[in-house]
Amino acid sequence: MSKYPDIVGDITFDEKLDETDFKKCGAGKDKPFSFQYYNVSQQFDYKGEKIAIEERLKKENISSEKKIKGYITVRFLVNCEGKAGLFRVKHLDSDLKDIALDGEFENKLLKFTKSLNGWRPKKIEGLKIDYYQYLTYKIEDGQVSEVLP
Repeated sequence: MSKYPDIVGDITFDEKLDETDFKKCGAGKDKPFSFQYYNVSQQFDYKGEKIAIEERLKKENISSEKKIKGYITVRFLVNCEGKAGLFRVKHLDSDLKDIALDGEFENKLLKFTKSLNGWRPKKIEGLKIDYYQYLTYKIEDGQVSEVLP
């Protein structure tokens, strides 16, 4: 097995982080692959659109006691059944430097993201595909001020 992913940006399964029952569907004749978020025409495809995620986040009132500023991005794969898995977290401070902001808060946002179950399956040229998606939470004073993209 190569130490590099087949396609730049692919997330490889990690038994310490990932659910063993999450399955990639794949596409391609010789080797399954997943589409990056920029390879599909509608980049954000969630039931109720982004506003549904923002409203749910507001209801859950997830915040940090620390007055942190920055960005927390959760990147993941949506399979051909619309199920999400292979979640990875990246955090940046307000100067865009890679730095841990608040581990407990990050875990709450990761758990929230994992609980979202409205991702829509996609097809390209009639084939069901897996695709990468991400949510970036902009943090100001320990609160999510915006959900991107």
